[in-house]
Amino acid sequence: MTSHPTAAPPTAGADALTRLAAFTATLRFADLPAAVVDKARVHILDTLGAALAGTRSHEFALVAATVGVNSGGPARLWALGSAASARDAALVNGVAAHVFELDDTGGCDHSGAVVVPAVIAAAEGRPVSGEELLVAVVVGYEVGRRLLEAAGGYDRHNGAGWHSTGTCGAVAAAAAVARLWRLDAAATAHAITIATSFSSGLWAFIHDGAQTKKIHAGRAAEGGVLAAELARAGMTGPSRVFDEVWGGFFRSFGHADGDLARFTEELGHVYRIMRVSLKPYAACRGTHSAIDAVGDLLAETGRPGTEIDRIGVRASEFLIGMCGRPEVEPLAAAQMSLPLAIALRAVHGEAGLSSYAGPKRRDPRIRDLLERIVVETDPAMAALDEPVVELRFSDGTSVDRMVPRATGSPERPMTPAAVQAKFAELAGMALPAESVTALADLVAALPAVEDVAPLFALLAAGRPATEPFR
Repeated sequence: MTSHPTAAPPTAGADALTRLAAFTATLRFADLPAAVVDKARVHILDTLGAALAGTRSHEFALVAATVGVNSGGPARLWALGSAASARDAALVNGVAAHVFELDDTGGCDHSGAVVVPAVIAAAEGRPVSGEELLVAVVVGYEVGRRLLEAAGGYDRHNGAGWHSTGTCGAVAAAAAVARLWRLDAAATAHAITIATSFSSGLWAFIHDGAQTKKIHAGRAAEGGVLAAELARAGMTGPSRVFDEVWGGFFRSFGHADGDLARFTEELGHVYRIMRVSLKPYAACRGTHSAIDAVGDLLAETGRPGTEIDRIGVRASEFLIGMCGRPEVEPLAAAQMSLPLAIALRAVHGEAGLSSYAGPKRRDPRIRDLLERIVVETDPAMAALDEPVVELRFSDGTSVDRMVPRATGSPERPMTPAAVQAKFAELAGMALPAESVTALADLVAALPAVEDVAPLFALLAAGRPATEPFR
């Protein structure tokens, strides 16, 4: 391995980086608690399902065509089987994983869509055990979330206009790939710091339903692979990027000197992947508690959605700014709409991907109900407070509910059966049934798998989409 120049004198940021990089480079499978291993397997499976469904998207087709296929690289584009470089495969497969808003949340934020495509692309062409794959994925979740926490948390970082999936995700992917390739602590630190120069992603898409959000996870995965490649080759990154200096990560992204303690506190004892949520609904996570509230209230009252006369939603300014618009078109905007999400739940009884298909979201009953949904800002609510939903029925009675943690969260988890059903439905959009079953079985057995090469073949066994899901 190419040697790096002697590091600069220690600073607070450099010291935190050194400790994080050492943890990343030395973490072993034997160090992981069984619960962390199980959680990692669930999130790998969930991400692969979301990504395979995402290969049916218009955005996946656009990005795949733009980077080109059959380039002779070692990695493959999922459900296509076309060869590409590891960086291009991470980009395209990362787009697929995030495009339908079904990937996990609560990491960097969308850690699965960043880390899993990067690690799998970086694993192709070399022998990698299931244990090594799992450790790399855990590392990615760990570093990406710790960086976001150090940068002030989701509301502060994203509230400033940065999409943390892109900004913190690039660093998460770099750390994960560095661990997969067994880079030493010094080279890992350089991979992490190089990746900060690839941090990007703006929330400007929210104002018109632009498709740019869909590429943020892919670009972060691509950037992480490139950063690890450069560090492995001997390139250096800025040693003071996490200090309070001009051009430093925290100052540049609006959080002054950052909270460096969040980088390393309880490192190796409290794993950040354990706080990450799955998404049963094909919409922005900000809508999920409201979807649950509608479902819970209808179930408890025993009344159908057809009896709803009015829905009132009281939410924080932050949430309304992100999800408050009653959008139906285009799909990218529709999946960021809280009013549409609860209308779909009330009218169709669910808010999974199938309910977002064009005919269902354009149903006249949806349009009618949207006109009777009133969203109001509550200035007393903190940015990440969950909304309060009130259903008023045609007979004048009303009920309300605030769901503190949405379905899929660690506090209100999806059942194992629901996780498997979600994967089977989504993966089945791109793969034959036998491949879906084999893929689920392989992920479940990862700790005992000596070489994950069969994983790559299964992911490539799909068929190109004849018509994109819109």
